[in-house]
Amino acid sequence: MAVTLASRRTTRRLAADAGLLVVAAAFVLPLAWVILSSLDPRADLRVKAPDGLTLDNFDAILTPEITFTPLLNSLVLCGSATLLTVVCATLAAYPLSRFRSRFNRPFLLTILFATSLPITAIMVPVYALFVRVDLIDTMQGTIFFFAASQLPFAIWLTKNFMDGVPKELEEAAWTDGASSLQSLIRIVLPLMGPGVAVVTVFSFVMMWGNFFVPFMLLLTPDQLPASVSINDFFGNRGMVAYGQLAAFSIVYSTPVILLYILIARRLGGGFALGGAVKG
Repeated sequence: MAVTLASRRTTRRLAADAGLLVVAAAFVLPLAWVILSSLDPRADLRVKAPDGLTLDNFDAILTPEITFTPLLNSLVLCGSATLLTVVCATLAAYPLSRFRSRFNRPFLLTILFATSLPITAIMVPVYALFVRVDLIDTMQGTIFFFAASQLPFAIWLTKNFMDGVPKELEEAAWTDGASSLQSLIRIVLPLMGPGVAVVTVFSFVMMWGNFFVPFMLLLTPDQLPASVSINDFFGNRGMVAYGQLAAFSIVYSTPVILLYILIARRLGGGFALGGAVKG
């Protein structure tokens, strides 16, 4: 009986390991294709060893027109919109977290509903509005729309993280004469650093990979971000420069990786602050 039970456990463990290997392969194979194809002078859709290692694909794309200008546009768009999103989400989440009102729950449910709206459903009226207010084909108009589209979920996340900061710490600051804004900046935000980092990374990544919004709102080629200019590697009649596409994909993903590395230390923090309000 014991042998049968042990064999069943072994079978289940092997099945679970096999399933995990399949899932891992589904993630590893695309990454392997990108890395190998970027070094392959005759890259195609197959995952294979390069036919001789070369850096010609990187030399071909590392030009102002192909890579540097679109990446700079992406950094300006996504960086500015992320900063605007985090600031507005913090200011909106603070009263929702710290003050009780009968309108809090309906407002949060409305925000949750807003996150489920498909971007294509609101793009037509937004485009018409931007044309009327002269924001079409402008960086600032795209930044505003990026921030507005990410703000609902950012408010929801920020509010949940802010709930983890004990209110007693703020009350002590209020007793010493601090205002609500001062307590938010000097007490709440430093203690919810991991939450701010999560909202920042999430907002930036969602904007960084967005193709549809800048494709619709920006018309001048010199203003297009890298998420749109990557479409230039798909030529006419199905011709694709796979090697250059893979090399551009590596360069394109670098800012997101660097952002995560820079704030990864903040993600390991927690909200175990219960001891701070005792005694």
